[in-house]
Amino acid sequence: MNWTLEVIPVPVGDMDRAKEFYADKAGFAVDLDDEVAPGVRIIQMTPSGSRCSIAMLQGLPAAPGTKQMAPGTLQGLQICVTDIEAARAELVERGVDVSPVRHLGESGWTEGKGGTWNSFMTFEDPDGNGWIVQEAPSELSER
Repeated sequence: MNWTLEVIPVPVGDMDRAKEFYADKAGFAVDLDDEVAPGVRIIQMTPSGSRCSIAMLQGLPAAPGTKQMAPGTLQGLQICVTDIEAARAELVERGVDVSPVRHLGESGWTEGKGGTWNSFMTFEDPDGNGWIVQEAPSELSER
């Protein structure tokens, strides 16, 4: 049986502001924006080329046995790209406040690209949810 990671909930305070950020600035495709039940709105979005989406939820109580996350508390979501410098340029052009490209060196984090799997940049959404972008050596389907 395959266990596929397909949707990650992202806690946001303002659904419309988050939708604008992820669609217009981060370039995610809007898959769904719907009131699925009275008072329950779901916005599902997917990064280009990804099989995993994010979902922003409003009015949906936490599932039994789970906890509700406060806006801005999700950290370390990671996206992979094959050209980190081009990805950074695209985000900057779209108005995202993104860190310089960095790698982990002998003395910690150092600006500039590193070796294979060792080039990263970070950004936050308007609520403070933190993202990491990592350069991968090839597309997922080729690994």
